[in-house]
Amino acid sequence: MDSTITISILGICIGAVLGLTGAGGGMLAVPALVAGLGWTIQQATPVALIAVACSAAIGAIDGLKRGLVRYKAAILMVLVGTPFTALGVRVAAQLPQRWLMISFAIVMLIAAVRLFLISQQKALTTVETERQWGRIDPKTGRFQWCFGTAALISSIGAVAGFMTGLLGVGGGFIIVPLLRRFTNVAMQGVVATSLMAIALIGSAGVLSAIAHGVVVPAQATLVFAGAAVIGMLLGGRLARNVSEKAVQRVFAGVLVVVALGILVTSGWMVV
Repeated sequence: MDSTITISILGICIGAVLGLTGAGGGMLAVPALVAGLGWTIQQATPVALIAVACSAAIGAIDGLKRGLVRYKAAILMVLVGTPFTALGVRVAAQLPQRWLMISFAIVMLIAAVRLFLISQQKALTTVETERQWGRIDPKTGRFQWCFGTAALISSIGAVAGFMTGLLGVGGGFIIVPLLRRFTNVAMQGVVATSLMAIALIGSAGVLSAIAHGVVVPAQATLVFAGAAVIGMLLGGRLARNVSEKAVQRVFAGVLVVVALGILVTSGWMVV
C-alpha cells in the first residue's frame, strides 16, 4: 500500500509538470522512480515512458481539438526519431548505472540553464525572427515547408528520439526550446506539438525497451500512468492561470536540485 501511494503521488506530480511545461515531466519521472522506489535507471525508463506517453497523449488530443498541434511536424519528428530511440536504448543497455546517472544529471543541468536563460529573454527581435528556419504561414496557420524546415524538424526528432531511448526523458525538453528558438510557432502550439511527439516517440521507446528484454511491472506502471494522466489534466488547467516565466524559473530550480542530488548519489559529488 505504501508503495502504491508513493507511486501515485509521484505520478500526479510528474503529470502536473508535463501539463504546465509541455516538456519537463519526462526529465523528472526517471529520477523520481529511482529515488522513490530504489529502481535502476534501466528499470525506471520504460515505466516513466509509458506514464509520460499516456499523459502527453491526453494533452495532444486536447491540442488537436483546439487546432494547436502542428501534426505534420510532430509526425516527421517521430518518423525520424524512432530509429534513434532504438539506438538510445541499445546504448543505455551497455552503459554502467553510474555513468547513466551522471549523464542524466548533466542533461538536467543543461536544460535548467537553458530554461533560466529563456525566462530572462525579452520578445524576439526582428533580426532573431529572420533567423528562424521554420515559419508559420499567417494565412493558413501551417508551416511553410521547405528543405530548411524539414531539416530542422528532422534534426529535433533525431536528438529527441536518442535521448528518449537513452534516458527515458520523453524528449520534450529538447523539442520545446528548439521549436521556440527556430520557429515562430506560438507557445501553446509548441507545447501541443511537443506533447503529440512525446506521446508517439515515448511509445516507440517503450516498444524498443521491451524488444530488448526489459521487463515492465504491470501494476506499478498502471498506477503511475493513471496518476500521471490525472496530474496532466490538473497541470493543464493550472497552466492557463500561471505566468510562463514563473513556471520556467521554478522548474529550472527543481532540475538543478534534482541533478545535484543525482550527482551526490552517484558518488560524483561529495557534500
